[in-house]
Amino acid sequence: MTTENESQKIAIIAGAGPAGLTAALDLLRTTNVKPVIFEAENAIGGISRTACYKGNRMDIGGHRFFSKSDAVMDWWLNILPLESKDGPHPEKDDLVMLCRSRLSRILFLRKLFDYPVTLNGNTIRGLGFWRMMKIGLSYLKVQLLPARSEKSLEDFMINRFGVELYRTFFRDYTEKLWGVPCNKISPEWGGQRIKGLSITKTVVHAVKQIFKSNRRAIDRDSADKFRQKNTETSLIGQFLYPKLGPGQLWETVAQKILDMGGEIVMNAKVVGVNRIENRVVSVSVDNGQGVETIPCDYFLSSMPVKELVTAMDQPKTSVPAEVKRVAEGLVYRDFMTVGLLLDKLEIGNVKDNWIYVQESDVKLGRIQVFNNWSPYLVSDPSKVWIGLEYFVNEGEEMWTMSDADFIQFAIAELDRIHVAKPESVRDSVVFRVKKAYPAYFGTYGEFHKIREYLDNIENLFLMGRNGMHKYNNMDHSMLTAMETVKCIREGSVDKSDLWNVNTEEEYHEGKKK
Repeated sequence: MTTENESQKIAIIAGAGPAGLTAALDLLRTTNVKPVIFEAENAIGGISRTACYKGNRMDIGGHRFFSKSDAVMDWWLNILPLESKDGPHPEKDDLVMLCRSRLSRILFLRKLFDYPVTLNGNTIRGLGFWRMMKIGLSYLKVQLLPARSEKSLEDFMINRFGVELYRTFFRDYTEKLWGVPCNKISPEWGGQRIKGLSITKTVVHAVKQIFKSNRRAIDRDSADKFRQKNTETSLIGQFLYPKLGPGQLWETVAQKILDMGGEIVMNAKVVGVNRIENRVVSVSVDNGQGVETIPCDYFLSSMPVKELVTAMDQPKTSVPAEVKRVAEGLVYRDFMTVGLLLDKLEIGNVKDNWIYVQESDVKLGRIQVFNNWSPYLVSDPSKVWIGLEYFVNEGEEMWTMSDADFIQFAIAELDRIHVAKPESVRDSVVFRVKKAYPAYFGTYGEFHKIREYLDNIENLFLMGRNGMHKYNNMDHSMLTAMETVKCIREGSVDKSDLWNVNTEEEYHEGKKK
């Protein structure tokens, strides 16, 4: 690591995902602090990266660029301007943000249903009269007699949707995602992901759309059309999307950081966090050829909390046994996706961004149709480029399968649910992502012990999804980085605003206008 000015303050950042890159660029824009990012892998963007395979691009996880925060929306559009008639256009410009329509559906009983679930003719025909009656009656029951307390994610969902709708459209997918029953998961996960969604809001939204003759129209000359601040995230009708996938935006940000004097070191893992009393004074980094110790004035961590606590447990500054116990018990869910290049889908020319697979006889969790995210992700527009998403634990049977065996397993599942025929497959690839999803079980219920200990370290700031062990969306991760830079600018050691991001429902509207 080099610095032109030896007296310049240094912020070491662990992780080149959305939080780490946002913090680095904002530090360069608004302070005289130099950011130095250490990324353990060889990819920019974390789970928001774009993977490439033979000219086809894959969005790992699926990322709609939408936020109720004006600060985040403006930040994105400052990096990649919105496509317009008189401005940048995707046919001639690469650095451009596309305007996309949102469509997600649920595959259940080998049929496609709207998500969020709507009470339309397709839903009624697909489920049948008696199942619809049971769904309606169970919903009325919880509206009249809700559970007194929500001790689990199952309680949370039943209180909002009724037991029949929960079992029909939510339970199987959620248990695939986490690998444990919903009654073993904290209700906080529901609070993070679907806190404002309910049948009532869904129905009201659907009725409003009927009376909007231009509900599918997209105004490509106004970013204001995408604000949708009064709409639940699950109900938005359109969103922004980089022409070449989310990784394009973060790779562009990374280049800006380098151009402005920041540093990014790839394949470099933070293995030691060295302190004197309640301040971090240096960080030890393993770059594959040895361990280097770098002094710093601030340490911003988006690395998994479990790994951070291990790195902080030094001979002279050991971590309390209780904090170590809680950190060791934190659980993560890993992720595998199979990219398939197909001649066609058996379910027709769908317009979905992704399809949730609620079928209980397959392990497949979700299907992404990359052509519908951006046509520029696909090298041959006559083909269909999809991603089959599996939620796994590192080391288990699916994770350790050879790529060839796992691809055949995934193709067979796709055939079983009548989505595509094996003979339609023209090419395939597998990608694996460790610690993609911080889990709301294990010792998560005691996470406050970790937070209280780490928040007392004045110049240590936790950011992002894994950094805070919170299932944040990309924009929430960015907001935690923005709050971190604000603390550094103002010399504040109060981290409460970081933790309030995506906790208070209106936080990002009230705090970031």
